[in-house]
Amino acid sequence: MRAGGTTGEGGATPGRTPGDRAPTDRAPAPATSPGDRTGPAAPPCDRPTLATPPAEREFLALERELAVFLRRARAQSGEMAREVHPELEPAAYGLFVRLDDAGPQRATELSGYFGVGKATMSRQLRALEQLGLVARDPDPADGRASLVRLTDEGRDRFRHVRDARRERYVRKLADWDRAEVAELARLLHHFNQRSEG
Repeated sequence: MRAGGTTGEGGATPGRTPGDRAPTDRAPAPATSPGDRTGPAAPPCDRPTLATPPAEREFLALERELAVFLRRARAQSGEMAREVHPELEPAAYGLFVRLDDAGPQRATELSGYFGVGKATMSRQLRALEQLGLVARDPDPADGRASLVRLTDEGRDRFRHVRDARRERYVRKLADWDRAEVAELARLLHHFNQRSEG
């Protein structure tokens, strides 16, 4: 799979260790406070340097790429939720994915799956019910509980947006080999499984 761009090595000069200073006739610059914007800019703390052990450089690079990925994923979830219905908030798209994949669920199961409180989940489901995108049916296993499911309209709207998103992935990765796409999916699946543990 194609590798991302490499990061710099902290601007070290060849032949010098990161702690060495270049000879100079000038007096050292006065220390500046964190709020003094006229002082020299500090190097980004998440950038690997020569002093960073190789294993840590790899994990720093992973953390940085995941941060970019998650930021974009959140933005795309918001866009796709609004494509399903203009009044939906970003978190709603994940609910559609879960209900379409796993079928009817109790509200408590959904709140546990997404790691949110019952009150938050109830509010989100109530909004979807009011829009006619989900419905509740009695749970056959427990008449006191109910199961949340997608309505026909909710499923149709969701699948239309999901299929359009998949087409965007196909276009963006058109120059990738299918084996590379499969490997990316496999690695993400493995990472997600580890993250749940």
